[in-house]
Amino acid sequence: MDIHLKALTFSYPNHTQAVLRGLTLDIPSGQFVAIIGQSGCGKSTLLRLLAGLLSPTHGHIAFNGTLSTGPSQAHTVAWMAQSPALLPWLTTYQNVALALKFTRTGKSPLMSPEEALDRVGLSQYAHEYPHRLSGGMQQRVALARLLVQGAPIWLMDEPFSALDELTRENLSDTLLDLWQWLKPTILWVTHHIYEAVRLADRILVLSPRPAQIAADLEIILPRPRDENHPQFSAYVNQLRKSLFSSNGQESTSNDRFIA
Repeated sequence: MDIHLKALTFSYPNHTQAVLRGLTLDIPSGQFVAIIGQSGCGKSTLLRLLAGLLSPTHGHIAFNGTLSTGPSQAHTVAWMAQSPALLPWLTTYQNVALALKFTRTGKSPLMSPEEALDRVGLSQYAHEYPHRLSGGMQQRVALARLLVQGAPIWLMDEPFSALDELTRENLSDTLLDLWQWLKPTILWVTHHIYEAVRLADRILVLSPRPAQIAADLEIILPRPRDENHPQFSAYVNQLRKSLFSSNGQESTSNDRFIA
């Protein structure tokens, strides 16, 4: 499902400064888009607008040419955040199956909870409770919950940022496998430039508030991507330059994580 933003502007009530201003953007169906920018620039606000949790102050959002109608677009998008938000009194299976009560009412799910858990490597933990799972396993449960929703658009707000580097990379590999299989349209918010280059087809750099698109970079590298490849490093340096230039700062070669 493709996404079209036209002159999208958003301001919170009683705030004089806009969070987002005049964003015009086309995202083709099935594209993996990473969004980077300094903390507080409006990355998460953009995802909330796409999810229908907020309404634009000006401009509009369209999915496949149809204007977004807020919460009624709930079956179009699925959300995954930094916290897995699992209910502690439910088992792994029950946490995943719970999503079916709120999505695709009256229709058979595109993927059962059992299949979703198998896809993320947690079949043997279906009857465990969240407190018995590691942080990475809990995020795999959250990913399985996203899968059963069958949504064509995945909004992912730093879902792996609290995990250690190895777990983060393993989950990223799982996500890429699922994306290549299902081909959803993904918008992935991250503060990690290397992660953005490793995962995405395209990277958007947002300027500080009021946020605009400071850079729009297509990543043309075969997957899996090697961080030691010269072109990988060139993309990282280009993004770092764009990010810090938009913020009026000088970048340094040691800035791996962007806060």
